Amino acid sequence: MEQKFGFVIPVFRHGAALKGVLAGLEKYNFPIIAVDDGNDEENQRLIKEAVDGCRNAVLVVREKNGGKGAAVSSGVLKAYEMGLTHVFQLDSDGQHDTSKIPRFLELSRENPDSVICGCPEYDENAPKSRVKGREFANMWIHIVTLSRSIKDAMVGFRVYPVAPFVRTLKRTLYINKRMGFDIEILVRLFWANVPIISEPVKISYPTDGISNFRLFWDNAGISETYTRLYLGMIPRLPVIIYHSLTRKK
Repeated sequence: MEQKFGFVIPVFRHGAALKGVLAGLEKYNFPIIAVDDGNDEENQRLIKEAVDGCRNAVLVVREKNGGKGAAVSSGVLKAYEMGLTHVFQLDSDGQHDTSKIPRFLELSRENPDSVICGCPEYDENAPKSRVKGREFANMWIHIVTLSRSIKDAMVGFRVYPVAPFVRTLKRTLYINKRMGFDIEILVRLFWANVPIISEPVKISYPTDGISNFRLFWDNAGISETYTRLYLGMIPRLPVIIYHSLTRKK
């Protein structure tokens, strides 16, 4: 089946940075789905201007802020409606090294059933607390998957095959829609035997100083997510072990 790619960009409070991100993606000639996740009026204006000025971009508007996961899900569902087979998720704040896009697309074309998932290479401005927190979170990703296939589960720079993503959304009664989403969707896809391929990408932190990460609430949400995933892993153990034994190395 022919692969049809598109980009999905969740946007909250980074309207001013979106224009530059879109400009860097136009050369790929893929549809670009920008998701306004319940922004204030100024950011709404900036987002609409950026989308209107980009020939390949379409805008999905969420009336209320639902979190990164809710925005990504809205974007992927729009991609599904448009008949796209794969979506490239990246953030709107410009923190990801977009020079790696061709490499991720190449890997996706070679492995169309897989998620191509970024793992971080930090710059010197990365907050030490975030780096250490990442190490702790990734210890748990190895526990709930019984695997080291996922090197990092929190970088929002990845290519998803659309069909299993949508199936997972429809079959999951509850899923974290905020900062824990990137973790949970990846684990649930892994449990469904979707291969995960990790590829390094450089991460820089936004120069405008606007971070949507809420230190207490998002860490609490991530802890809750891992607790649910750990409990959900237990009844799935026979299937997880079977997949680990039969999965191609």
